[in-house]
Amino acid sequence: MPSESKALTTTSHPGARATGSLRSGTGAGWGLKTAATGGLLFLNLPLAFILLYALTTDDRSFTFPPPGLTLKWFALAWMRDDIWRALGLSVEVALAGMSLALVLGTLAALAMYRFSFFGKESVTLMILLPIALPGIVTGISLRSAFALGGIPFSYWTIVLGHATFCIVVVYNNVIARLRRSSPALIEASMDLGANSFQTFRHVVLPNIATALLACGMLAFALSFDQVIVTTFTAGQQETLPIWMLSQLLRPRDRPLTNVAAVFVIAVTFLPIIGAYYLTRDTHDVTGSGK
Repeated sequence: MPSESKALTTTSHPGARATGSLRSGTGAGWGLKTAATGGLLFLNLPLAFILLYALTTDDRSFTFPPPGLTLKWFALAWMRDDIWRALGLSVEVALAGMSLALVLGTLAALAMYRFSFFGKESVTLMILLPIALPGIVTGISLRSAFALGGIPFSYWTIVLGHATFCIVVVYNNVIARLRRSSPALIEASMDLGANSFQTFRHVVLPNIATALLACGMLAFALSFDQVIVTTFTAGQQETLPIWMLSQLLRPRDRPLTNVAAVFVIAVTFLPIIGAYYLTRDTHDVTGSGK
């Protein structure tokens, strides 16, 4: 009987074996594998060229193959005060923009998750609008607003400009995690006598902690390498991406620009990988008993 039941199950689901094979990846044809490989090379091969030209001995042109390889450009970049100033400003702005976005984005997500009101969809659209619009539109609008308000361009105008689109990243991640959490947890906390602050601290915050950490990393990475919005809000301030852009307009010490690009890749790569590993296993509903 067990063998008959097994045979019946296999017969009644003829596509199960093919589906399992497709999901495991063994059924992918050569065309799909070639397309996937080509897509990965298209996305990542330019990064390899950045590292290659950061090691070239040619200081004025990008010839391939390079005439030679050297580490002297990394040593020169290490001794350049202007690079360190730009790098320090980029890190400070990214940390400040990330912190502001975490607070405002989390509060917005909690409000939109807990309350229903007239015009809720319109408010959601307004929250998501800064990242949906082209960066140049956001930059021009921020510059006009600062000029109209008589606000001088400084470190804080850069932070505010970066926070406008980082809030969207935080909002999307937090509200997605809240929607995967069971409302019964909050109701149970209230029934047991906890006030709103205690419920947030002991129930809501532990459930969204990894989402906050992940979106904070993503917000830091987005802010660190932002160019367009920074151009319109920086004034005389110069972040590392702005420094790189100014160096590209000058045909001298081009490998230094690639060395700075390697720094940017290293600083932004680690937060993105960390955010991926923090959110990859969060598909189940918290508190649902599954």
